[in-house]
Amino acid sequence: MSKSSSSRKKSPKSRSGNRKSGFWSFMFRAGALGLVLLAGWMVYLDAVVTSRFEGRRFEVPSRVYARPLELYDGASVSAGSLVRELELSGYRPGDGVRAGTYQRNGGRFVISTRGFLFPDGEEARRRLSLVVSGDRVSSFSVLAGPSAAIVRLEPARIGGIYPAHREDRVLVQLEEVPELLPLGLMAVEDRRFYDHFGVAPLSIARAMLANIKAGGIVQGGSTLTQQLVKNFFLSREQTLVRKGNEALMSILLELHYDKDDILETYLNEVYLGQAGTRSIHGFGLASQFYFGESLKDLAPHQLALLIGMVKGPSYYNPRRHPERATSRRNLVLDEMAEAGLLAEPELAKQKSRPLGVSAKPSFTENRYPAYIDLVHRHLARDYQQEDLQSEGLRIFTTLDPAVQHASETAVSKTLPKLANADELEAALVVTAKDTGEVLALVGGKDPQFAGFNRAVDAHRPMGSLIKPFVYLTALEQPDRYTLITPVKDQAFTLEFDDGRLWQPKNFDKEERGEVPLHLALSKSYNLPAVRVGLDIGIPNVQQTLRDFGVTTPISDYPSMLLGSVSLAPVDVAQLYQGLATGGFNTPLRTIREVTDADNEPLSRYNLKVDQVADPAAVHLVQYAMQETMQEGTGRSAYYTLPGQLTLAGKTGTTDDGRDAWFAGFSGDLLAVAWVGRDDNGPTVLTGASGALPVWSSMMSQIPQHGFSPVMPDGVQYHWVDAEAQALTGEGCANARLVPFITGSEPVMSTDCNGNIGRQIRSWFEGLFQ
Repeated sequence: MSKSSSSRKKSPKSRSGNRKSGFWSFMFRAGALGLVLLAGWMVYLDAVVTSRFEGRRFEVPSRVYARPLELYDGASVSAGSLVRELELSGYRPGDGVRAGTYQRNGGRFVISTRGFLFPDGEEARRRLSLVVSGDRVSSFSVLAGPSAAIVRLEPARIGGIYPAHREDRVLVQLEEVPELLPLGLMAVEDRRFYDHFGVAPLSIARAMLANIKAGGIVQGGSTLTQQLVKNFFLSREQTLVRKGNEALMSILLELHYDKDDILETYLNEVYLGQAGTRSIHGFGLASQFYFGESLKDLAPHQLALLIGMVKGPSYYNPRRHPERATSRRNLVLDEMAEAGLLAEPELAKQKSRPLGVSAKPSFTENRYPAYIDLVHRHLARDYQQEDLQSEGLRIFTTLDPAVQHASETAVSKTLPKLANADELEAALVVTAKDTGEVLALVGGKDPQFAGFNRAVDAHRPMGSLIKPFVYLTALEQPDRYTLITPVKDQAFTLEFDDGRLWQPKNFDKEERGEVPLHLALSKSYNLPAVRVGLDIGIPNVQQTLRDFGVTTPISDYPSMLLGSVSLAPVDVAQLYQGLATGGFNTPLRTIREVTDADNEPLSRYNLKVDQVADPAAVHLVQYAMQETMQEGTGRSAYYTLPGQLTLAGKTGTTDDGRDAWFAGFSGDLLAVAWVGRDDNGPTVLTGASGALPVWSSMMSQIPQHGFSPVMPDGVQYHWVDAEAQALTGEGCANARLVPFITGSEPVMSTDCNGNIGRQIRSWFEGLFQ
């Protein structure tokens, strides 16, 4: 081997040095690359952390409230309704001293209210005493708190509009929560919370050792910050990658935000239970869900229970597993005492207390899905879905829990009594007669079913419910039609341009020759209605319907005069609202006011009316609708209702009984009931035998006043003999007191023996014409 070749040959030592040098070079480069990647990953995680924490941190659902119950001397409420409203708002039987409790002894109540922040101001906490007798409040007084003649109970929360992830929470601020809550939470979950930087290495080391020994993850060393990061940003899977991200993000979170901000966010984020598909997050909502009380009113043992549930809300659910929950609560109380938060005597006292959990959640998911559905549709006119789901709006509705309960009871108890009940469905809409506020709405025979809402979406032919509007159109021409105008109840045939024939018939297939108009309406004869409608013109009837609120297409065929117009029950309620209010189109309302999460007003939905018909003509129709209830197709209502309760209404039935309708009103309420089959199949029911029993059952449960119409200008009442078409004396056998638009009353008069003579006034007027 030559010298030159041997000089190029490396010694073993040299080769070893090169390998070491290459290894460290690789490690350096790999480390540098790792640092770059880690830095990039940290930048990404930092962006994730800050973007979620800046601005809106929580998607808070909108809260929907019923109308508040007002209590005062003379208030209309039954004892049963008062108890239901109290329980609906989360009140519990008790001593009537602690906020949120009531004491009842027969009709005597002592109620300790919680107070509530209404859009128009704060309603203070008060202790009330009152007696309910004969569906009225008496002996009303304020025992404690600011004196007041009228006290509003906090409105029941009846539902919400939730984000897609179905998380629900009530936001709280750290300075507002009981001091024992954050201190107790740290004593149990993270004693060095204010000392670490997001992670606690010693706690992690202890947990890792335990996990290695167990061969799996059995213990966590997570700080409150790490728990928040896991809940806020990450999945719940137990992997090293997820734990690494959790630690990094916790450090970043602590770098950007102070401890109090992190702790407050934790209090609002932590998962504490489930209500159906809705998850309960945060201590603010959990206090209401489990105790029916505000967080600030909880006792130490109740706070300890909530703190203990952080470890496992399902496992320690106090309603399902009270023994586990009690054991866990007592352990938390011991930890509190060890941390110096409870003295020994107080510890023993709190551990001896029962859990104090309400028998059922103070509120669950939407209690009245059909009503909430209509509220949602009304809100959609002014608000975007994203805002409704995430901005924490407070929506104050017009729902009256007592009327809603009566409506649901009427449907559920009446429908099974009807023929072929298994095939039947129903809908019921109840409004305040004068204001158009929707007080109750039932969308089917199962009121809790959140599916097809028949009250809003079931468009069915309205049948004879259209007749008052046909006759109203005619009566607005007083020179041609009055309530005693004879109308023909005789069959006829119409031939259309294409050769088709139409032959309307009365429901009973009978004909009566001529009948006075008021009788044709109260008895709901078909033939006179069609004849009158054709005489005044279908376009005029269509216009009347549109003026009263119909927005759907209206057929041009004569069959529309017998109710071929398809409307949903809520649309019929809108239509009849105008009749009940004397010819004023009053848009139905489900919402009184909307505020943001800070109670700043956003929208106020005040009463709006538009006069669309002659009040005098409407008064005449109201008269005939009262006659319907006393003598006509609605008279069976008085099998259920007291005879002295004056009502006005109209039955409606479509071919083969496919749709049974009733629409009517008292002095306080207007209600529309529909009964039929979802498949549009025939039934043996009519408006009187199907829908009217549902309507009557609901009305019988609500204290109310009779309908007493105000006589408008231009209307005069006269005693008349309808058969003779003449004025008569009050005591005559055929005498009837009938309203007329001034100047349209008969010009002839008759005595009690049937002798006819011309009115002197009319005779003199004729001389000078």
